[in-house]
Amino acid sequence: MTTIAARPTTRLGYVDNLRILLTVLVLAHHCALTYGALPIWYWTEPSESVSGLALMVFVIANQLWFMGSFFLLSGLFVPGSVDRKGPGAFARDRIVRLGVPLVAFWLVARPALSLPGWPERRAAGESFLHFWFSVGDPGPMWFVEVLLVLSLAYAAFRALRARSAARRGALVGPEVAADAAPALVAQPLSFRAIAGFVAVLTVVTALWRLAVPMGTYWVGVGLPSPAYLPQYVLLFVAGLLAARRGWLTSLTARQGRAALIVALVGVAPALGLSALASAPDAGILALLGQSLAENVVAIGAVVGLLVLFRERFSGQPAWARFAAQHSFAVYVIHPLVLVGVAVLLSPLVAPAGVKFLVLLALSVPLCWGAAYLLRRIPGVARVL
Repeated sequence: MTTIAARPTTRLGYVDNLRILLTVLVLAHHCALTYGALPIWYWTEPSESVSGLALMVFVIANQLWFMGSFFLLSGLFVPGSVDRKGPGAFARDRIVRLGVPLVAFWLVARPALSLPGWPERRAAGESFLHFWFSVGDPGPMWFVEVLLVLSLAYAAFRALRARSAARRGALVGPEVAADAAPALVAQPLSFRAIAGFVAVLTVVTALWRLAVPMGTYWVGVGLPSPAYLPQYVLLFVAGLLAARRGWLTSLTARQGRAALIVALVGVAPALGLSALASAPDAGILALLGQSLAENVVAIGAVVGLLVLFRERFSGQPAWARFAAQHSFAVYVIHPLVLVGVAVLLSPLVAPAGVKFLVLLALSVPLCWGAAYLLRRIPGVARVL
C-alpha cells in the first residue's frame, strides 16, 4: 500500500550521528594535510615518507565522497524548513545561520591563520590593515558558502512555484489548483534508480571537467575543489528529493550492504583512474572512467552509511546529542584549533603518521570543548 512519505522536519538520530562522523573526518582530513605529502593547509610539516604518502592517499580517497555526503545531509531538512517558515523567512534564517559565520571566519579566523606570512608582507612594505583584509580565502568555509547559495536557490524556486500556484488558483479556482499539486508519496529506491543517478552524475561530471579540470582552484570564491561541484549540487538535490519521497526509510538493508561493499572495493580503482586521467594527454574516455569510479564510491558510501547508521547507530546517548548540537560550531572553528595544536607540536620529532594521530587525538576533544564554550556566549548559539 502506498503511504504518505514522512518528511524529516525534526532531527533524525542516525543522520546526526553520521554528521558527527563526517565532522571528525573533516578534522582527520586537515590533520593529514598538515603532515602528509600534500601540503595544502595553513600550517604544514610535509613528509614524503611512507606514512606521509599514506596520509596523502587518505586525503585523496576521502575527497571522493565525504563533502558530497555533507551536501546530501544538508539537503534533507531544507524542504521541511521551507514548509514551516516560508521561502522568505527560510532565506533570512540561512543568511544569518550560514552568512554570519562565513563573514566572521573571513574577517577574523582567516587573517589570524595567515599571520605566519605577515613578516614577509611587512618587509615588502605592506600595512597590517591591508594584510588583515586581503590575505587568504574562506578556507574550509567554502562548504558553507556553496551551501548558502544552494539553499537560497531552493528558496527562490519555492517562492516562484508558490506564485505560479497562486496564479493558477486565481484562474481555475483553488480546489482545482490544489488537486493539480503532486501528492507526496513514498517512492522506494531501486538498484536501477541508484545506478541511473550514478550514470547521470558520471556524464555531468566528465563534461564539467572538460572546462574545470582536477586541480582547478577558484580564487575569487575560494573553492578548492570546483571539479567536484556537480557531485555537491546533485547530492544536495538528492537530499531535497529524499526528504519528499521517503527514500531514507525505503532503502533496504540489502541495498545498504551492497552499496557499502561496492564503495570499499571501488576506492582502489578510483584512485588508479584518477591518476590515469591526470595525464596531460588524457581524453574524454579517461575522464568518464575517472568520474564513474569516483561517483560509484561516493554514492555507494552515502547509501551504505545512511543504511548502516539507520540500522545500527540510530540511538543518541547524551554524548552524541552533545556532539551533534555542536558539530557545526566545530566545523567553523576547527582550523584555529588544529593549527594552534600543530604549532605547539612542531618541536616533536616523530614520523608523520604518529604526529597525525597525536594531533587528531588532541584536537577532537579540544574542538568540541571550544565549540561548547563559544556557544555559551549570548547570541552565538543563534548562529552556531
